[in-house]
Amino acid sequence: MASAPSPSPEVGASDRPAGSWIRPARAGARAIRLRPSEWLLLAYFLYAASASPFWGARQEIWIPRAGLTLAGVVFLLLLAWAEAVTAHPRFFNIVRDWLPAPLILTAYWAVDWFVPAAYPHTHEQSWIVLDRLLLNTWGGKAAIECFGCVLPFFLELTYSLLYAIPPVSIGVLYLCRRRDRVDRFLFMLLLGTLAAYVLLPVFPSEAPRILFPGQDLPACTTPFRLLNLWLLDGWDIRGSVFPSGHVTVAFSAAFAMLLAVPERRRMGWTMAGLAGSVAVTTVYARYHYAVDGLAGCLISLATCAVGARIYPIIRRVAIGEARQ
Repeated sequence: MASAPSPSPEVGASDRPAGSWIRPARAGARAIRLRPSEWLLLAYFLYAASASPFWGARQEIWIPRAGLTLAGVVFLLLLAWAEAVTAHPRFFNIVRDWLPAPLILTAYWAVDWFVPAAYPHTHEQSWIVLDRLLLNTWGGKAAIECFGCVLPFFLELTYSLLYAIPPVSIGVLYLCRRRDRVDRFLFMLLLGTLAAYVLLPVFPSEAPRILFPGQDLPACTTPFRLLNLWLLDGWDIRGSVFPSGHVTVAFSAAFAMLLAVPERRRMGWTMAGLAGSVAVTTVYARYHYAVDGLAGCLISLATCAVGARIYPIIRRVAIGEARQ
């Protein structure tokens, strides 16, 4: 007797990363599921919105950025809902792969909800001592400028490219046919990045280019330095510089790529080299203190080590729920 044919797989099920369910499915319908990376984003935005009033968030900053954050969260939930109810979920599933990239910037801006009324400047006076030791006493600034503006041009370029790291990394995973690793990559990237963002309000501080104007500045002014200064003056946060969010994003992306695609380590090590260039640029260009970048690197290492252990557990729990 011929065996009964096995049921056909659910449409789009093979390319949907596992995630936690937030309500049970109706008969014949899929459940609305949030991915582990999406839960991280929701937890962070909930923390920022609920905790910032206790830090004396300024209303003129809090209201417009809270509105932008709310719109992003609602859009994320709508995508999860649309993927669950439509018969062809692949489009919404792909959009969910890419949405966390711009939401990282929204999460960064949310740090300004915690801007202090006045900066105590209790840390910067000691941090600048190490910077001047690295740049002047030990000749770091002279070494970077020994070939004129060649190395400063490259360093400022890598700093400018930082903003493209998350979407480009997702695109690389697509090109390498590793789309099933996207949520794993995003989870570890966000774990390090959002951890740094949570710590920023704890250490209110001002960048060396602002607190020590005209001191220890680069001798070369390249087009990319002008671009970076324009971006920082117009769009950077004002609440704190420790730890460096830029360095944390760069190293978290590199370590996440190494762990998500271990069979292609060259990509991860290339990103780690780029992250190192970003860290050097932050000190040389006076965007950050050296301790800011060091803290960002250590946070990335610690959170990726934790993320590598807990993500498989979270994924197995989600798959178990799905099978039930």
